Amino acid sequence: MRFTNKTVLVTGASSGIGAATARLLAEEGANLVLTARGDDRLQAVASDIAATGARVHARAGDVTDATHMHGLVTRAEAEFGALHAAFNNAGSTGDGQPVTDTPRETWDAVIATNLTAAYIAATTQIPALKRAGNGSLLYTSSFVGPELGLPGMGAYAAAKAGVTGLVKVLAVEHGADGLRVNAILPGGTRTPMAGDDTTFHDWAAQLHALKRLATAEEIAKAAVFLLSGDASFVTGTAMLVDGGNSVNKT
Repeated sequence: MRFTNKTVLVTGASSGIGAATARLLAEEGANLVLTARGDDRLQAVASDIAATGARVHARAGDVTDATHMHGLVTRAEAEFGALHAAFNNAGSTGDGQPVTDTPRETWDAVIATNLTAAYIAATTQIPALKRAGNGSLLYTSSFVGPELGLPGMGAYAAAKAGVTGLVKVLAVEHGADGLRVNAILPGGTRTPMAGDDTTFHDWAAQLHALKRLATAEEIAKAAVFLLSGDASFVTGTAMLVDGGNSVNKT
């Protein structure tokens, strides 16, 4: 029970990696503040978690909305006393067009959801994490961008590379405050974002050294480790959880 009497905020919590992480955190004793854009799915996840006895607050909204993000932090402190950790997991991949064919509005939207939202998360969450002491701030980045390029993912790659750079700076700026800042770089994962095309899944699996895709729960376990005190001397890290995708050449 690594999170007994601890409160954790999770974005992108309505499905996939975010939902799996929220469930695992609840099993470990955490109080949860959850957000995602889709209210129906978010409330369903929150209800399932609450049925286990965990304390959970869920509020739908956009991670690019600073007012919404600040409100989540305020609610965490008001309802649970403090915010001890945050997992900023929400993101979007874009429409798969080459960079030169990507409309400006699509580029701006992908950058906003993946990178500007990371800045908003830092500015709204770090003051509360510092008040709690020994806080942990975690972002979902990707192997796309920091490790390699994939066609049709220019905006996403640029944003995720930016997230890993931001993580390093935040770790340096706030290490003396007892705040750890890290990122996970998941490989291909069976989530709603990956779709239902089994042919695509089989192709993507071969890009990984393990020759398969991850489950959301596998990525969640890595996220929970970095959020927990077990990673007390880990900061500024972009941790690959990619099944060997970044090293596979076969």
